[in-house]
Amino acid sequence: MEVTPIFVGIDVSKARLDVAMRPTGERESVANDKAGIKALIKRLANIPSTLIVLEATGGFERQVMHALVSADLPVVVVNPRQVRDFAKATGQLAKTDSIDADVLAHFAQAVRPALRPLPDTVTLELRALTARRRQLTEMIVAERNRLAMASKTVSKRIHAHIRWLQSELEQVDKDLDRSIRHSPIWKHNEDLLLSVPSIGPLTTRVLLAELPELGQLNGKQISALVGVAPFNRDSGTLKGRRSIWGGRAPVRSALYMATWVATRRNSAIRKFYTRLLAAGKQRMVAMVACMRKLLTILNSMIKHNSRWSESLLQTT
Repeated sequence: MEVTPIFVGIDVSKARLDVAMRPTGERESVANDKAGIKALIKRLANIPSTLIVLEATGGFERQVMHALVSADLPVVVVNPRQVRDFAKATGQLAKTDSIDADVLAHFAQAVRPALRPLPDTVTLELRALTARRRQLTEMIVAERNRLAMASKTVSKRIHAHIRWLQSELEQVDKDLDRSIRHSPIWKHNEDLLLSVPSIGPLTTRVLLAELPELGQLNGKQISALVGVAPFNRDSGTLKGRRSIWGGRAPVRSALYMATWVATRRNSAIRKFYTRLLAAGKQRMVAMVACMRKLLTILNSMIKHNSRWSESLLQTT
């Protein structure tokens, strides 16, 4: 007897988990706590669920995601923008928790996003630390910008706040170093990445935390994942300009700074950049091409467990 596959969508909020199933049309709602998640897993374990889809919701999805993975259930966490675009394409403009769960189930059934390894608890902790570092850096910059217009009294308080933020930043850096040292794989990969001229500790931390797929995909796939692969914009006889979009902004930002340094201090990337400019490429186009080249090299180094060599520029 043929078993009908079930596609499950779970809309996650702070308090509730709204669940929809296709093609059965079943719906239910449970609390987003240990008891509710346990009951949900028991329910899902007894049906032939082919795919379970959740949206990334800023952290509220982590508890149920890890519980589903621990129960060996097929779960995928997807980008909310993809799901929203899918809803608009199918004419679903209304938005409630129940409707969102049904849209996620429909998305799972129609698109069937590929299962991929989810980050473990240690990786999520490293990611949280790098995110906190970005927040502290942004707050320090914002406070320094306020100094120009601040009164003498307010200026003293701003300086005190900056000193506190800097002490917090130093502590986060120590926590990041400790996390990497305690993981032999991360430490080894960090040493490989640091062998590249222009790649420093900050870039390696972002790559380790935000791009665990590094070394597991091919060059085109990793470039598209980060958002440095240009996409065509052609229609009929119109040939539009190719442009990049989407991807992982924290990785792209760190990669941009590393590439900017590389075009000055890494002889191989500098030659590549100069050659593109000589061929008439605009500076930003040439920079993105260098970002893509550098990312492909880093991906190859992790994949093949090799240190930096200028010959990698010709083989990637």
